[in-house]
Amino acid sequence: MKNGESGRETPQEELATGERSTRNRVARSILDHGPSTVADLAGRLGLTQAAVRRHLDALVAENVVEAREQRVYGTRTRGRPAKVFALTDCGRDAFDQSYDELAVDALRWIERTAGEEAVAAFARDRVAAQAEAYRRAVDEAPAEERTQALAKALSADGYAATARNAPHNQQGEQLCQHHCPVAHVAEQYPQLCEAETEVFSQLLGTHVQRLATIAHGDGVCTTFIPKKTSSTASASTAGRNPA
Repeated sequence: MKNGESGRETPQEELATGERSTRNRVARSILDHGPSTVADLAGRLGLTQAAVRRHLDALVAENVVEAREQRVYGTRTRGRPAKVFALTDCGRDAFDQSYDELAVDALRWIERTAGEEAVAAFARDRVAAQAEAYRRAVDEAPAEERTQALAKALSADGYAATARNAPHNQQGEQLCQHHCPVAHVAEQYPQLCEAETEVFSQLLGTHVQRLATIAHGDGVCTTFIPKKTSSTASASTAGRNPA
C-alpha cells in the first residue's frame, strides 16, 4: 500500500460506517417504540427530519421498514392520519434470532399427538414460568405503578414494552409490546398470545383486553388495562386475542 492511500479511503469508510450505524439506530428506535412518524424519530434520535427521511428511504428500499397509515384507537380526530413507519417481517428477523421453524414443528407435533388443549397447556406453562419474575416486579410496585413495572419486566425479557395512559375516551392504561420474540410462531399458534394475556390479567388483578398483536399484523402488541374500580377489582378473566 502506498503512502496516503489509507488516508484517502478512511473518510469514505467512516462515512459508510456512520450512515449504517445511524440507520440501525432508526430501525432500533422503531423496534423499541413501535410504528413511528418522521417527527417522532427525529425527536428521539436528535436528527433532522430530512436526515430521518433519508435513512427511512434506504430502510424501505432494503425492506426493513414499511410506511403505513397510523392506526387510531378510539375517536378519530379530523385530518389525514399521519404516516408512520413500522418494521417489516424481514426487519424484525434482523433483531430476532429465534428458532421459529423448530418451535412451530414442535407445537405441530404436540397438536397432532395430544390435541389442541395440550398446545394451550404448554403455552400456559411456558408463560407461567416467565411470569415469576414479572410477579415479583408487580407485587413490589405501588398500585398505580404496576403496569409500568410489568412493562419494565417485559423489556428485560426482550419485549421492548412501555406503559402509557389510554386515549382520553378510555379509562385506563395501555401496555404496549413493541417486539415479540415469538411473533412468527404465534401467527400459527395464538394460544401463546392468549396465555400471555391471561397472565397479565392475573398479575394486575383485573380484566384486560388485547387490542392488537404483532402476530396478527399490527405494529405493536397492545393490551388495554382498565382503571380499577370496585367492579373490576375481582375480575380475572382476560380478554381474548383479536382474530
